[in-house]
Amino acid sequence: MDELFDGNDATGLAGLIREKKVSAREIVEFSIARIEQRNPVVNAVVARRFEEALAECEQPSIGPLAGVPFVVKDLGMTVAGLPSTGGSRLYRDVIATEDSELARRYKRAGLVILGNTNTPELGRNASTESVLFGACRNPWNLGYSTGGSSGGSAASVAAGLVPAAHATDGGGSIRIPAAACGLFGLKPSRGRVTSMPSRSLFRGPLSIAHAVTRTVRDSALLLDIAQGAHVGDPFVIALPSRPYVDEVGQSPGSLRIAVDLATPSGVAVHEDCARVVDEAIKTLESLGHSVTVARPSFPLDALAACMQIYMGVPMAADIDAYLREQGREIRDDDLESLTRYIYEMGKEARAVDLAHAAGELERAAQEIGVFFADYDLLMTPTLSRQVPPLGLLDTMNMSSIAAHAGAYSALTSPYNITGQPAMSLPLGFDSNGLPVGVQFVAAFGREDVLIRLASQVETVTPWRTAPVWPPVPA
Repeated sequence: MDELFDGNDATGLAGLIREKKVSAREIVEFSIARIEQRNPVVNAVVARRFEEALAECEQPSIGPLAGVPFVVKDLGMTVAGLPSTGGSRLYRDVIATEDSELARRYKRAGLVILGNTNTPELGRNASTESVLFGACRNPWNLGYSTGGSSGGSAASVAAGLVPAAHATDGGGSIRIPAAACGLFGLKPSRGRVTSMPSRSLFRGPLSIAHAVTRTVRDSALLLDIAQGAHVGDPFVIALPSRPYVDEVGQSPGSLRIAVDLATPSGVAVHEDCARVVDEAIKTLESLGHSVTVARPSFPLDALAACMQIYMGVPMAADIDAYLREQGREIRDDDLESLTRYIYEMGKEARAVDLAHAAGELERAAQEIGVFFADYDLLMTPTLSRQVPPLGLLDTMNMSSIAAHAGAYSALTSPYNITGQPAMSLPLGFDSNGLPVGVQFVAAFGREDVLIRLASQVETVTPWRTAPVWPPVPA
């Protein structure tokens, strides 16, 4: 069973279940046993619904991933009966009463949801180490971060608890954990996946949901399952011309790829990150792609205004609404230091600041977007630095956060603002033996180009898809 579970991705497991070579219950029971055995080491899964999952295995399903075990991030979606804490002590007693639309789509596809995964408080950190749940540990080295904010989902897949997991990305939170844990992570275009019932017009225009996976085809299939607007969604994007899973294995043609080895503010990336990108360039050129050193013109003031407002104001509004509902004031132990700082900044913002940020979001998309008239893709490292050790991005240590946090989302967050799709491919390792991701950004709405290229690279330079176990000690 170890060989069967570890040797197949979600698509492969679903095929074996359809062919009756193994039952859904056997797969789900094995995944549950993996969580019970391995999760105490990595601290990836923080809430469980095992009995409900086993009952669901007995219900017939014709979905494309029927019987495949899955976990969801404790942020950005809800599953009835599971906690909905966002990794925060403020919400520790909240239990979801209904499935979000995305959870319903996952269930219709046959996925069996086993529980929630660890996340930093309200997703406001590039490392998953909250006060409520504790640090999530990277199986490549237990002394290092899994990234954030979808770190629990990434660790669940990397350690072999499940073959794929739900994730969200509001500043790099799919791509950063994918890079840190050696996985494939695709952030879709704005509007590709509904956030219903969460509001997204002003509250969450930067964030989008999808998944972290071992293989490109799993990501493509999960995007087919998840995509599509819900009635009333403020951002509605054109549907793809064909299913994304059909893009897997298709030739991307000869692409014009720009490569950039500096952050938007001009800081050079770490030499290990640059080395892996240089190796990727050789692969891309051997495949017939044209690679040129070039970078967009980044409107730094617009990017800063958007991140400041959208990371703080919607969160502050949600917290205040919850406190009113509870009939109390905020307490000192409700929020971590970083989150409390962002909350207070959000409360100080004025309506005109929000209007300004909305305009700057559009300006950033316009000024960066024109670059993709001349280039099909932009390639950068996913992280500008090596994977951080646990404790470096401690949200209770504001001096460390101030010194280090910005670097870990510097290369990913601009494309949350523009709404463009971007992906991280696990294409190398740093001098500490930890994975290095390479990011590719496409024009708005062109996930198809990303999937074709990722599939091509996956074929010629396959990355490790087997779980990382036993883990490397700290």
